[in-house]
Amino acid sequence: MTDRTDVARVLGQIAAFLELKGENPFRVRAYQAAARAAADFPHDLEAARRSGALAETKGIGPATLEIIEDVLDTGTSRALEDLKDEVPPGLVEMLQISGLGVQKVRLIHEHLGIDTLSELEDAARDGRLAGLPRFGAKTAENVLKGLAFLRQTAEHRLVHHARAEARELARVLGALEGVRRVEVVGSLRRHMELIRDLDFVIELGGRVETLYDRLGRAPGVSEFVRHQERAVTLRFTTGTVADIFLATAEEFGFAMVRATGSLAHLAQLEARAGAVGLAWTDAGLLDGAEPVPAPDEAAVYAALGLQWIPPELREADGEVEAAAQGRLPDLVTLEDLRGFLHCHTNYSDGTSTVEEWAGAAGAAGYEYVGVTDHSQAAPYAGGLAPEDIDRQHTEIDAVNAKYPDVRILKGVEADILRDGSLDYTPDVRRRFDFIIASVHARFGLDQEAMTERILTAMDDPTMVVLGHPTGRLLLSRDPFPMDLDRVFAKAAARGIAIEINADPQRLDLDWRSVRRATEAGVTISLGADAHGTSGMANMEIGVGIARKGWLTRDMLLNARGLDGFFAYAGRRRNG
Repeated sequence: MTDRTDVARVLGQIAAFLELKGENPFRVRAYQAAARAAADFPHDLEAARRSGALAETKGIGPATLEIIEDVLDTGTSRALEDLKDEVPPGLVEMLQISGLGVQKVRLIHEHLGIDTLSELEDAARDGRLAGLPRFGAKTAENVLKGLAFLRQTAEHRLVHHARAEARELARVLGALEGVRRVEVVGSLRRHMELIRDLDFVIELGGRVETLYDRLGRAPGVSEFVRHQERAVTLRFTTGTVADIFLATAEEFGFAMVRATGSLAHLAQLEARAGAVGLAWTDAGLLDGAEPVPAPDEAAVYAALGLQWIPPELREADGEVEAAAQGRLPDLVTLEDLRGFLHCHTNYSDGTSTVEEWAGAAGAAGYEYVGVTDHSQAAPYAGGLAPEDIDRQHTEIDAVNAKYPDVRILKGVEADILRDGSLDYTPDVRRRFDFIIASVHARFGLDQEAMTERILTAMDDPTMVVLGHPTGRLLLSRDPFPMDLDRVFAKAAARGIAIEINADPQRLDLDWRSVRRATEAGVTISLGADAHGTSGMANMEIGVGIARKGWLTRDMLLNARGLDGFFAYAGRRRNG
């Protein structure tokens, strides 16, 4: 089950351990570069190793290639295991706390002798942490918040990791004798951004008792956690817990509905069943003593007098009432997207060239690609210096001539500076087809200051999209404080789109706020924030978040054709 995510994680961990040890920074950066190259690698790593293509990949050198091969062969790395013996594991855990970089963690360890999270919490509470150079009471307070956040998210994983694991487990389960069909359900099917357990529904093709035995002996299963008459919970050697629900063909639809919806959604369905004279039971819907046939989900919802409700909407947020009235929205699909927005090239911190983006986007059926490398205020990401812009634009012109079926747009992701101004001079900004403006630094402002910063940026007529609007990083950084309703109101008034950033580590704007944005009149932009062509897969995840936010095609900026996009982008600039 080793994939590029596992390889990238190991390389990233090695880089963190080396940095904590104070190793040569060039060596640290080599492992960081290799981690990114592995994560963005567009093909199967094992096949690329056999062909020699992996050894020729930019960012992967002889030392890191040896690590990758070790992970592919064994699932782990001997070098990483050796480093774990040399560095207290608690120090690496501290790096997950927002605001604690390597230098601060090393300072904590060297001055206070702390190497566990519990010791760190004690020091944050008793004043020792605040007394360290360049720390203070505010840092200690943020550490306590970070520790609480870390505990809250420890059992969860990012959606793209969960999807990869669920696909592999579904393959394992589907190969068992007596299993006719396997479907992934639960929070993953509802496109939640964080996943705890994995859930599956299996259609039975034989006796339950026989299948229990086969499940217990399935590859990778370490133990039966529990089992009931029609449900099994398994723990795999990876630590993953999977809830597996068993159903016959006649009851498969009911099992799918029951295993997919949130608890609140299911409670509303149970109430609805009672209102139409049916009983919602563990065994299925009953009409008196007779079971209601439920071979698919549509039959279940139809029996309740409802439209079929898409899985993404099953959150008890008005979807049952809308389904009863026949007014559920026609949700956006991946096929509705005509433009691929927010991607980085090797001109900043991306791994793919302009031409590689053109080829990949054209093959995927996109009409246009919005290249948006970082601006010069982001030197850590190789931001574009003014003198680099002409060179990139010349290359884009050449690529557009070579690929007439897909248009590369000359965009940039410009930093929103502390005072709300955008990076570059106005003359430089007008050289771009469009600008995504984002906050990448100074996250510690209070709500009023951060809100004013964003509102000020929206006055700039070259700004087309507000990128990753709340700055959150799932499982590592909370959203910065901001009055979203004021931001939504001004975005609607100024004609500025707000991004759903489809990077699985961001998924920002949060789906819970997307409906508020569109109800305020905001246009949404769906951006991949991809740093290599393999990141095109982010768009599918982003569409899931858009659907959770009840978005239809007409609400999305990049569901418009090229002319429609240019009309939107140029309205304020030319007004």
